[in-house]
Amino acid sequence: MSSGAIPARPPGWSNKDFGRWGENLAAERYASLGFKVLERNWRCRDGEIDLIVARRSTVVFVEVKTRISNQYGSAAEAVGWQKQQKVRSVALQWLAEAASAFGELRFDVATVDGTGEVTVYESCF
Repeated sequence: MSSGAIPARPPGWSNKDFGRWGENLAAERYASLGFKVLERNWRCRDGEIDLIVARRSTVVFVEVKTRISNQYGSAAEAVGWQKQQKVRSVALQWLAEAASAFGELRFDVATVDGTGEVTVYESCF
């Protein structure tokens, strides 16, 4: 690909397919770091959390953003304060239902670009 070219979403992929691809890559990254994936796309009446992973006594709630390019801003910038509040609220509901106790909570953002590169921003909100 030439410098400055914007990667294209594979033909026939919907936005949902592209997002699912990014979530799969993010889950693989966390697994490679020793995390166990507890939930994918956990939903309740107030919203959804893309990934919930755990390692030892730490549970991490992950918002995954997949973007073809940064042409309209970075994927991480798409997780504004309103989305952060929604993730926190949904996380509290998951914790209320979880059978396990965790000593530490963390909120990460994982971004995936059009080439499949995953960047994890730990404890970002």
